[in-house]
Amino acid sequence: MSTEKFSWQGVVSKYSFPDTWRSVWQVLNSLVPFLVLWYLAYRSLEVGYWLTLLLIIPLAGFMTRMFIIFHDCCHGSFFRTARANDLMGLVLGVFVFTPYYDWKHDHAIHHATAGDLDRRGVGDVYTMTVEEYLAAPWYKKLGYRISRNPLFLFTLSSFFVFVALHRFWHPKAGKREKNSVIWTNIALATVAGWVMLEIGWQAFLLIQVPLMLFVSSAGVWMFYVQHNFEPTYWERHADWEFFNAGMDGSSFYKLPKVLQWFTGNIGFHHIHHLSPKIPNYKLEECHNENPAFQIEPLTFRQSLSSLFFRLWDEKEKMLVGWNVLKKYRTQNMNVNQ
Repeated sequence: MSTEKFSWQGVVSKYSFPDTWRSVWQVLNSLVPFLVLWYLAYRSLEVGYWLTLLLIIPLAGFMTRMFIIFHDCCHGSFFRTARANDLMGLVLGVFVFTPYYDWKHDHAIHHATAGDLDRRGVGDVYTMTVEEYLAAPWYKKLGYRISRNPLFLFTLSSFFVFVALHRFWHPKAGKREKNSVIWTNIALATVAGWVMLEIGWQAFLLIQVPLMLFVSSAGVWMFYVQHNFEPTYWERHADWEFFNAGMDGSSFYKLPKVLQWFTGNIGFHHIHHLSPKIPNYKLEECHNENPAFQIEPLTFRQSLSSLFFRLWDEKEKMLVGWNVLKKYRTQNMNVNQ
């Protein structure tokens, strides 16, 4: 783990401003191919559904890239003015099924609390400690086991979040967040209704359902693996430090270049957490030019081990699987005897 500190604020500040022409070009090379591919996917239904499903793979890639732009707008890092970021974020929020101001609020909390054991539960994939799990009632244990099962987390759960959960606001949501949900829902219903009138509801669902399954699964996987890896960082609030949470609690997920492009360099997640004001297209530049940020990469093969992480072991300061519970139960039995 990285513990060495330096004047990192000055380093990242050199990259923490957008280039308008690069931002505009990224919008064009993401949104235009997405719209063209969606139309081709519709026309491919006349040929065979196998072709439609093949086209959905790159279509999902461009939708993921659009979400990264949406994400940058939430951080105010994509354009130079807040108004431009907000307008682009509101528009793209309809394409990615996510209310802009509502998600922006929760994601800001995630950045302020990542790796903090006393401030979990907002904008993250919830993780229990071993002690919390052992002390939980059976129904809570059952619910947690289901929620952390990869077959559920990266399929039905991720699909449900984007398609259903994003259609509602939190009980404590502010007026702007509520309005964001309402207007996004209205815009989604309008666009989807118009498309279904033009091509039929069956054709719309044959394209949009597998597309959302693919994109939501990939998106939740990317978010999950960037904080659920070993070694990572979790501390109680009194000992929590922002720098260590960024450098040690966020991975450098090294992907093949084509996947890096479609995911908007978000694999440089440790740098993104140190400075969310850096536009996605400058993250790699910041990494390459500053050896202090060149931490041990997490490869795709290594990241597969994250599928087996379930709990945080506070004693050992590491993520563990269900198999550790047997050891703790045995220890508790010995103590009680």
